[in-house]
Amino acid sequence: MRKVRFRDPAGSTRTGEWTDEGIEAAGEIYHEDDVTVLPPADPTKIVCVGRNYLKHAEERDEEVPDRPLLFLKPPNTLSAHGDTVALPAGKEQVEHEAELAVVIGEQARNVSADEAMDYVAGFTCMNDVSNRDDQDREQNWVRGKAFDNSAPLGPVVATPDEVPDDASVELRVNGETRQSSSREKFIWTVPELIEEITTYLTLEPGDVVSTGTPEGVAPLEDGDEVAVEVEGVGVLRHGVREN
Repeated sequence: MRKVRFRDPAGSTRTGEWTDEGIEAAGEIYHEDDVTVLPPADPTKIVCVGRNYLKHAEERDEEVPDRPLLFLKPPNTLSAHGDTVALPAGKEQVEHEAELAVVIGEQARNVSADEAMDYVAGFTCMNDVSNRDDQDREQNWVRGKAFDNSAPLGPVVATPDEVPDDASVELRVNGETRQSSSREKFIWTVPELIEEITTYLTLEPGDVVSTGTPEGVAPLEDGDEVAVEVEGVGVLRHGVREN
């Protein structure tokens, strides 16, 4: 099942199922163009993973750490399928990062890898939009990673059975494929990441763990149209504009 949050033509917020026929909710079918698709989760935090693909670490000329590299994106970074992301003004290198994102279904603390998937509601697509101008100058990455609307998320949460263990992860800009890899190339698996994260902090229902990006990151420009596709989830689309 692929669950979607949306605002219907009357302005009511609803949850439905994204199907081939349209968005089904409360006995009605809505066309995507007739509703406003909302982020599929309402996280208290987004926990992101850096350098979880070997080739991405290599293209950034960085070492693979001996444990998952973690950083946070706060709720202000969230944006939705169909939104337009405003790039920080005056920056030369703001890059896309396609990622498979995990949506937490139950409160999780000190969870073992063997039990981790019991706490997962499903998977979605995310673009970890990254301001390299500042990321490469700071240690905590607030300017680089936590600026407004820098975490487009969606369009749905697909239940774990919908997403293969080797699910493809791709990103296209204006129809051109820039990133193409798969979940099976992770350095740390989803259960291993959840075990590590919940050793230090509690994940709440709706929280998101974004699992890292493959190689092929590149700058975004004013007017770009971005598509992030995760096999089994679907396609997250958003625009880009310069402030």
